[in-house]
Parts: sequence; C-alpha cells; structure tokens
Amino acid sequence: MPAPAPEIFKAYDIRGIVGKSLTVETVRGIGQALGSEALVRGQTSIVIGRDGRLSGADFAIALAEGITSTGIDVIDVGVVATPITYFAAYELDAHSCVSITGSHNPPEYNGLKMVLGGQTLYGDMIQDLRRRIVENDFAKGAGKITHTDVRPAYIARILSDVKLARPMKIVLDSGNGVAGNTAPELFKRLGCELTELFSEVDGNFPNHHPDPSKPENLQDVIAALKAGDAEIGLAFDGDGDRLGVVTKDGEIIYPDRQIMLFAADVLSRVPGGQIIFDVKCTRNLAPWIRKHGGVPLMWNTGHALVKTKLKETGAPLAGEMSGHMFFKERWYGFDDGLYTGVRLLEILSRSPDANAILKALPDAICTPELNIKMQEGEPLALVEKLKTMQFDGEVERITIDGLRVEFADGFGLARSSNTTPVVVLRFEADTQTAIERIQGEFRSKISAAWPGIELPF
Repeated sequence: MPAPAPEIFKAYDIRGIVGKSLTVETVRGIGQALGSEALVRGQTSIVIGRDGRLSGADFAIALAEGITSTGIDVIDVGVVATPITYFAAYELDAHSCVSITGSHNPPEYNGLKMVLGGQTLYGDMIQDLRRRIVENDFAKGAGKITHTDVRPAYIARILSDVKLARPMKIVLDSGNGVAGNTAPELFKRLGCELTELFSEVDGNFPNHHPDPSKPENLQDVIAALKAGDAEIGLAFDGDGDRLGVVTKDGEIIYPDRQIMLFAADVLSRVPGGQIIFDVKCTRNLAPWIRKHGGVPLMWNTGHALVKTKLKETGAPLAGEMSGHMFFKERWYGFDDGLYTGVRLLEILSRSPDANAILKALPDAICTPELNIKMQEGEPLALVEKLKTMQFDGEVERITIDGLRVEFADGFGLARSSNTTPVVVLRFEADTQTAIERIQGEFRSKISAAWPGIELPF
C-alpha cells in the first residue's frame, strides 16, 4: 500500500478527511499495524466500536480485516459512544480497543482513538504505527471476528452504583451524535423526565455541530430550557466523551467549574486525593481543591496525556477545559460524557435547587478559547519566542504546556495545539479592567515576536 498521509497521525489519535487523507486502504493498514503492536504487548483481542459517521461502517470492516490478518481477534460492539467502546475493553476482558470516530470534527472527517493493553496511544506510539505501515512490518495470522452489544451492560453497571435523590427534569441534546442511541435510555432509567433534542444518530449533523465547548452549539438547549420546565440542560459531543452543561437561565457552566463540583464530591470520600486539571483551567480551581482537602495538579492538555497521568498518580479524578472528565473513583478512569452527566445529576439531585448549586461555584471574567491560525510548525516557534520575554506584572510562569503567565489578578495562556496548526489563547481575570490589561500585554508581546500576525482579540 502507499505510505499513509503523515498529517493524519496526530498527537492523541488518528484523524483525517474521508476518501482523501484517510481511506479504507489506510485504515486496513492501521489495523495491521495495531494488530502487530498488540501481539508485541501480549494482547489477544481488540474491541472495535464506531460513532455515527457515514464512513464508519466501511472503516470498521477494513480495520477488522487488518487486525485479524495479524492473528488478533476482533470484538465488534457496533455503533456506540467512544466511552462505551472503552467500557467494553474492561467488560469483555480485552484490555485493548479502537473507537472509529471523528469526535467533534465536521462530517467529512473520521479517525481512530486507540488503547492497547490499557495504554492510550499517543505521541511516538502513534507515529510508530505509521512506521510499521511504511516498512510493511506486520505480523501474519488469522484472528476471528465476533459481534456483541455491550450497551445493556454499560447502562446496568452505571445504574447499579449511581442513584438520584429525587427525580429530575432535564433537556438532553445528543446533537445527532452517537450518544443519542444510549443516553436517552440511560437518563430515563436513572429517573429523569427528558426533553430530547436530536437523539437520532445522523452523521450529517443536520441541526447543529456536535461540539458543546462552543456556545453557539448550546443555543437549542438554552431555548428548550427557556420554553419548558426542565431544570438543567446536558449536551454531548459527536462521540459522547464530552459534556456541556447549561443552567435553567441559560448560563453555560464550563468544565473547569464542573471539576470544582466533582472534586468537592469525590474528596468527601477520598480525603487528600489528588485532582488533575489542564493548563487552560481557571485559577480558582487549585484553591478550591485545597479548601476541600485535596491536592491540585496542573497538567498538559490532551485526553491521552491526562489519562496517562491519572493512571500514573492513582488520582481519583481528572478533568480538562475541553470537557473531558475522568472518574477513577467508582469508575474506570476513561473520559465519558454520559457518565459525567450522571454523576452531575447525582450531586444536583441532593438539592431542591440544582441551579443554585451550580451558580454558587466560584467564577471569574474569562475568554473562551481563542485561536491564532498559523502554518504548520509556526505555533510552536511563536510560543518558544514568548517564553523568552518578560511580562509586566508577571508573578509566576508555568511552562509545562506552552506559556501560562500568572498575574496578581488573572492569567494569560498561549500554547501550541497538538492537533491543528493554531496557537491556543485563554485569558482570565478578577475584573474587566484586569483582563483588558493582560490581553494588552499579550497582544504587544505576540506582535513583537511575530510582526504582522492577525490576532483574534
């Protein structure tokens, strides 16, 4: 086969445009590489699941053909949310899985998220799959394919542990993503009365893009909350591993504030536990974790990196600003938007006023994630230049992932995205005046480092 396009081998997964950079032939080769690597790691079977994208069925067939050609067995769990594929790896004692998903990307994209022997593949491990394909470094064998539905076991496992203190009325928006074939049943059986939005799985995403981190994709939830008597809104991304949360009055509760709620709850049962969060999160989070008896740990952005750190530290909880939440306490430690929603409602159901609980969480003036679009390689170069500069009023700098500059009254962040050629920016402050000052400081430094650059703020 021809060498696969190098740009599809991302930091945390494989992702490309269907029929162009990501073809059926490429996916078959990836299957051969995965099966060969699985053998090296002592594995015998790999679970395959897929989201609702139109190309998913053909890719699943090709992936299974590639894997079984190496002697590894395939367990096909069909069209399921990515976290249900992860769950199946545990439930079926396989320890390895691949989710065929384009996540929250536009409909013409698809990709693969991969776990071998309990290790989420990222970085050099993903690059090594491409090396195997280029060098035709494949094992030979004859594995078998079986099919099973793990959704009933997934729902039963959650309901055996999580209980609501009272019934709740909620808006549930699956965005025509794959969560729509499981989430409504799960939340009804949990004891919720639903206003359902876009539960039909449709890879064209005809109503809105399935990315709850963007406010424009939550407008249908906000409208449904306003029109009806539901008390809270939940929205999932395309493959069901991230959650968006909206209050009755239409306020979006961003994931870094969600982590506060989950941390307080988890730490009530795991005193002294370490709580992991990424560099994009609010500066209110670390003091909150300490106040509730936990140990805060800021870490790199990226679901694979956070998951690996969670495993390494034994922390009971981790979360990212992007909406990935990882519960190790009472769950398996993988990112799961459906389970995150269930745990959220478990906490909120203990109060007669769920919205009051959410709105009482510490808040700050902040920007959404801002992106500077650049050419490949340039974002990293710009961030490295910024690291050489001194910022007026700088109190501390954090360089574990890009550059986060802490000021007495806020912070500014610039980091190179690991998935697209952009510099990711985020700003937070105690007052509007402070955030404008911090943004001004970053604006002058970025313009000095890269003259003529177009800024989104």
